[in-house]
Amino acid sequence: MKRVKGVLYILWRVWFYILVALPIIVFFPVLLVLSSREQWYPQFFWMARNVWANTILYGMGFLPRISFEEKLEKKKSYMLVGNHTSMADIMMMLKASKNPFVFVGKKELVKIPIFGFFYKRVVIMVDRTNERSRAGVYKRAKARLDSGLSICIFPEGGVPDESLLLDAFKDGAFKLAVEYQIPIVPVTFLDNKKRFPWTFFAGSMGKMRAKVHKFIPTSGVDIVSKEEIRALNQKARTVIYNTLKNAVEK
Repeated sequence: MKRVKGVLYILWRVWFYILVALPIIVFFPVLLVLSSREQWYPQFFWMARNVWANTILYGMGFLPRISFEEKLEKKKSYMLVGNHTSMADIMMMLKASKNPFVFVGKKELVKIPIFGFFYKRVVIMVDRTNERSRAGVYKRAKARLDSGLSICIFPEGGVPDESLLLDAFKDGAFKLAVEYQIPIVPVTFLDNKKRFPWTFFAGSMGKMRAKVHKFIPTSGVDIVSKEEIRALNQKARTVIYNTLKNAVEK
């Protein structure tokens, strides 16, 4: 029985990568055109959110459920931050926001066949081991905010230890939000670790919940004050941490 279960997990994981690639292959010409110019990015985002993310989530047997404590306004920029527990976080974050946003993501994902081709065209990539790369991210993110888009950063940085409920947050997302005076939107993924964890032989189909919390304003925060930036960081982290903790205790 254990061997059969293992084979099923392998097939299920392989199916995930097929679902990641399939919409990209089918709509390759359209995606290629939409990713060729920054002014067409909102249309690319619509395809990613409504076609690509839905294909993967529903195709894997996940049922996304998004709840909102506050709604995002159209044509307004935000800084979205969330806990990073699964590869499904990307799809669930797309489902959480109708407002077009750009991910800041690790450069290693470029290596994924087919997916990596578009990933490097539309995502702000960062090499977390390279200081120059981290500085370049800040400039590219500002350029996207200048064009009216939002930004999404997973502030735990990299892939956190699965044994941790929530790792410490880095300050980059909060500095950028303060400089542009845009609200911080904490998002908690409640089921992603259970449904599709980093551990290969684990996971299950079922409901996949995300909670978009009340926005954290940045007006009046001093960009040069490390203490005020850190306070924003801790406020966002505390909201997400307490939501995860309460879910575990129920």
